[in-house]
Amino acid sequence: MSDWPRRIYVVLSLGVLSFAFAPILVRWAGDVPGLAIAVWRTVTAAAVLIPVAAARTAPELRRLTRRDVMLTGAAGVFLGLHFIAWIESLYHTTVASASVLVTTSPIILAALGYLFLGERLRRGTVLAIGIAVGGAGLIGWADAGTVALGQGALLGNALALSGALLVSVYLLIGRVVRQKVSWLAYVTPLYAVAALTALAAAVLRGVPLTGYSWSFYAVCAGLALGPQVLGHGSFNYALQRVPAALVGMLALLEPVGASLLAYGLFGEVPPPASIVGMVVVLAAVAVVVWRREARPEGAADPAPSGAVVREDEA
Repeated sequence: MSDWPRRIYVVLSLGVLSFAFAPILVRWAGDVPGLAIAVWRTVTAAAVLIPVAAARTAPELRRLTRRDVMLTGAAGVFLGLHFIAWIESLYHTTVASASVLVTTSPIILAALGYLFLGERLRRGTVLAIGIAVGGAGLIGWADAGTVALGQGALLGNALALSGALLVSVYLLIGRVVRQKVSWLAYVTPLYAVAALTALAAAVLRGVPLTGYSWSFYAVCAGLALGPQVLGHGSFNYALQRVPAALVGMLALLEPVGASLLAYGLFGEVPPPASIVGMVVVLAAVAVVVWRREARPEGAADPAPSGAVVREDEA
């Protein structure tokens, strides 16, 4: 670590902090439809990146094959649905539970890689997946048993897990497209499709998108420029110098930071059994991230980007 430039520490700190503030910003948006937040967050992020991508990657975008376009479009739909599910989950369960459960995406990605790409899972990874499932079950059981959350927590936790599944499918597709497409040329149309997906869902459900306070739109801009652009971009910048496994482990600080912020700002304290479940899940995810990225040279199964920075979030 001593060989890293000082800016790497600054970049990583900004990335972790921006991800940790994602659920806090959603709560600050107030009693508004989660779909409205998802729409304005994704629309703002796409609007920021489209001019940059048009100026810097226009030739590359024109060279995209029909297959690349279709895969990117599919990934954008899954990403848009992920944002909808994750934001909505924060209205039904604690920030800590939602943040931890959506962080299980590397575990789901490992299982999907095994099912659809034929990637082998080592025994330790399988064991970690099983432990994570148990930890997630403990979180759901503990949250549902509290007076404050009640059975509504089951819906919130289910939405958070759905968000993890959706972002895992997006990452699986992204691993294929990103083999030959640069980051900016990929995420710009990706964010645009995610925005269209959220917008279509809002129209179908009749969710109003205007008439909110200026603070609401400021929060949405913060979600777009913070977790979605700054967070993701800073972590990918750090990957030039920092091992992917370590970046993936640092991403696990997001639910810890979010939980501490929720406690300090909202007085939100998960039940003890839920905290135990969170620790179990985070430990299991850390094992999976480390084993999938820190492999010896020549390992039988290829090392997928399980440590790819999440777009949820963050």
